[in-house]
Amino acid sequence: MDLELALRMCEAALRQAAREGALISVAVVDEGGHLVSFQRMAGARLAGPVLAPAKAYTSVAHGMATAELGRLAAPGGELHGLAGDRFVCFGGGIPLWADYGEGERVVGGVGVSGGTVAQDVSCADAAASVWSTR
Repeated sequence: MDLELALRMCEAALRQAAREGALISVAVVDEGGHLVSFQRMAGARLAGPVLAPAKAYTSVAHGMATAELGRLAAPGGELHGLAGDRFVCFGGGIPLWADYGEGERVVGGVGVSGGTVAQDVSCADAAASVWSTR
């Protein structure tokens, strides 16, 4: 994950948010969950600068989208009680995968917060599509 690619991913998320009428924050992290790029739209919600990086981190740490993790962390789920501290278990975080010869592994993540869950997921998908077509 490099800065130029992370910035392009953020821009894709922001363009999608504008199409959907959402005001978002978007974060891209590397394989260690460390922030590479962050952008916040004017007027975006106060929680976005906390939640967007946390969603990206959560997706990297668990190797799955936060929407999927949310179902597992719900009451009765296999991971019930996981949410809290640095883990955010609702939609908007997506891990980024790459093949390094020995198989695929997580190499980063994107997190979006500020819209509805569906808007956050849509914007994160837009950012992830930049990664998949790099």
